[in-house]
Amino acid sequence: MRLFDTHCHFECASAAEIGAMLERARAAGVERVMAVGGSKELNESAAIAGSLGCIVAQGVDRDQASETLESFVPSTKISAWGEIGLDYHYSPDTRARQLELFGVQLEKARALDLPVVIHTREADDDTLALLREVPSRGIIHCYTGTPAFARQLLDFGFYISFSGIVTFRKADNVRESALIVPDDRLLIETDSPYLAPVPLRGRSNEPAFIVHTAEALAHLRGISTEELSVLTFNNALAVLGGSEI
Repeated sequence: MRLFDTHCHFECASAAEIGAMLERARAAGVERVMAVGGSKELNESAAIAGSLGCIVAQGVDRDQASETLESFVPSTKISAWGEIGLDYHYSPDTRARQLELFGVQLEKARALDLPVVIHTREADDDTLALLREVPSRGIIHCYTGTPAFARQLLDFGFYISFSGIVTFRKADNVRESALIVPDDRLLIETDSPYLAPVPLRGRSNEPAFIVHTAEALAHLRGISTEELSVLTFNNALAVLGGSEI
């Protein structure tokens, strides 16, 4: 299998800890991992992961919206800008600041011709409005919305990534959405250390565990895990810049 974890956080992990996780990932068939930032600490750990062979995304996420907005400059070579976006489930009170932060970073990524990694939760209308205002390309990560919202994002040209949530018993909307995403727009991720898939719920997630998400998604779509791994691997290459990454 050729697996590509397109979204992994290494929270407070040392180079040795990251290296050990990457070794376990390789043993499980994970050929590539994108280490994703979003805060000062996550951006730093993503850079460490980059020095160990990971692809890197850096940005400023919605949880930083209550702080003073500062000009962000990536600290290392990045293949994508993120994660960025909106979350009104946990932080509806910072909506205006989230929108400002999201919009500024969409513009910066567009100027650099970089794909973006977007988090969106309970913010469908505002997400779509900003993407109309600032045409962008990239990944909607850890999709949790409806099939209708997914179709609109697909119309914008985005790739949609599914995490271990697709294995959760009460995630019917996520499975329904996963069924309508075309083969050439589908991605998988762990969003580790969060959202460990069944049968590993309750454990700290890591890239090696993506095989369970791949198996569940392949079964859902009626294809083999090998087929699913190949098409999602190739899609990740396509959105992140091809074989040279």
